[in-house]
Amino acid sequence: MPQAAIDQAHDLPFLAGGGDMAGRIRLHNWSATPLGPIETWPEALKAAVRIILRTPIPIVMLWGPSGVMIYNDGYTEFAADRHPGQLGANVREGWAEVADFNDNVMNICLGGETLSYRDQELTLIRNGAAQQVWMNLDYSPVLDEQGHPVGVMAIVVETTARVLADRRIAAEHERLQRLFEQAPSFMAMLRGENHIFEMVNPGYMKLVGNRDVVGKTVAEALPEVATQGFIDMLDTAFRTGEAVTGQALPVLLQRSEDQAPEQRYVDLVYQPIRNDENVVTQIFVQGSDVTERVLGERQQQLLMSELDHRVRNTLATVCAIATRTLRGATSLEEAEASLNARILALSRAQDILTRRSSDGAELGSVIAASVRSHSDDHQRFRINGPAIKLNSGAALAFSLALNELSTNATKYGALSVDSGLVHITWTVEQRDNKRFLLITWEETGGPVVSPPTRRGFGSTLIEEAVATETGGTTRLEYRPAGVLFTLDAPLEDIEEH
Repeated sequence: MPQAAIDQAHDLPFLAGGGDMAGRIRLHNWSATPLGPIETWPEALKAAVRIILRTPIPIVMLWGPSGVMIYNDGYTEFAADRHPGQLGANVREGWAEVADFNDNVMNICLGGETLSYRDQELTLIRNGAAQQVWMNLDYSPVLDEQGHPVGVMAIVVETTARVLADRRIAAEHERLQRLFEQAPSFMAMLRGENHIFEMVNPGYMKLVGNRDVVGKTVAEALPEVATQGFIDMLDTAFRTGEAVTGQALPVLLQRSEDQAPEQRYVDLVYQPIRNDENVVTQIFVQGSDVTERVLGERQQQLLMSELDHRVRNTLATVCAIATRTLRGATSLEEAEASLNARILALSRAQDILTRRSSDGAELGSVIAASVRSHSDDHQRFRINGPAIKLNSGAALAFSLALNELSTNATKYGALSVDSGLVHITWTVEQRDNKRFLLITWEETGGPVVSPPTRRGFGSTLIEEAVATETGGTTRLEYRPAGVLFTLDAPLEDIEEH
C-alpha cells in the first residue's frame, strides 16, 4: 500500500485492512466518476466495499446504472493486464468484448433479482490476446438504506483449468472406451465382492453368446460357470488384491439356449482395481478365446503321433521288404530292380497319405498311382468302383500288392503284349448285417499263364500281407486266360473312420 494511503487510512476506516486494493481505492480520483469523491460515498457503498476487500474470493462491485467497477485483491489476478485500469471504469468499457452479457446482468440485478452461472464460457481479451475462458459467476443486487438496488456484487471464480482438465479426461475416457469396444480380446469390468458386471465389450458378448449380463452377478448371468472354478478365482483376486491368471482354461458355456453347452478354451487375467483408499472395489477381466489355437495344437500333436507311428511302420516295412527281396533274388540285378520297384510303390502310397494328412487315402487314387508307373497307356487298365477311403495300413498293403501284380503282368502277363488288358473292379456287399469290400484283379488278352515253379516274396505280399492287414480273405489264381486276384474283407476293418 502506498505510504500516503496508510497515513490517511484513519480518515476512511472502511478501507482499513483491505490489502493492496484498499490503498488504490483511497488514492483513486473518484471525482471523475459518477460515484463522486470517496468522502461522500453513501454508507451502503462503504459497507459493500468493506465486505469485498476482506474477502479472498475474487469479487467486483458494479455500482450504479453504469456499473462503476470496484474490486478486491482476489479479482486482480483474474483481470490480469487490465488491472489497475479497470478500477473506477464502468463495466461496459472494462469488458467491452462481453458488453451485451454485462448489460443483461446489470438490468436483471438492478431489478432486484440474482443470477448464477456455472462454467459459463466467454471470450475475453487478456494479456493482449483473445482467450476462451470458463467461469462460475454469481451476481447479487446491493441495496441502499431504503432497500433499493443500487449496485451489483459479482463473485467471479475462473474454472478454465478445471473445465479443460475435465474435457481432457472425458476425451481420454472416450478414447479408452473406443479401445475397450474395439479390442480383439474380450474385456469386462466387475464391481464388488459379488462380481457384478458393469461393462462388457463386444468380444466378451460374443464369448458368452450375446447374453444380457450388465447389472447381474457372474453367478446370475452365467450360471453354468459357477461350478467350474472361475468364481473362486475372482474371489481370490478380490480378497488378495493380486492378479489371477490362467492359460488355455477349459470352460463350458451355454452360448445358445437351444444347444448343449459348448467347450471353449480361454487365456485370461483377473486384475483387481483399488480405490483411493487402496481397497479393492473392482476386477478388470481381460482375455482371449484360444479355442482354435488349442484344438490346432492338439491336432498337430495327433499329426506328429501319426507321423511317428507311420515312419516307424514304414521303416519296419522297408526292412522286411529288403530282407525278403534279397533272400529270394537270384542275382544282384534282380534284387536291385525288385527292391527299387517295391520301395517306389511304398513311396507312392506314402505320398497319397501325406497329401491327405491323417485322413487315409481314397481306394481309386491308390490304384491309379500304383498302376500308372507300369504303363503309359491308361487304356490298358479298366478301373471301376465306388469311393472308399482306406486307412493308412490298408492303403500301404494295397499299394505293395498292386505293384507286385503290375510287375508280374508287365513281365509275364497281360501287360507283356499289346493286346492284354487288366480289369480292376471293386464293390461293397451287405452280408449278415456287415459290409464287405470285394476287389478283383483280372488279366485278359495276354499269353497263356501257368503257375510259377516257386513261391516268391511277391506272391507272399499279394496274398498274405494284404489278408493280414485287412482281416480278409485273398485268392491268387494263375488261370491260363490270365491271373485272377480277389480280396474279400470286412469294410469296417479297412475303411478310415
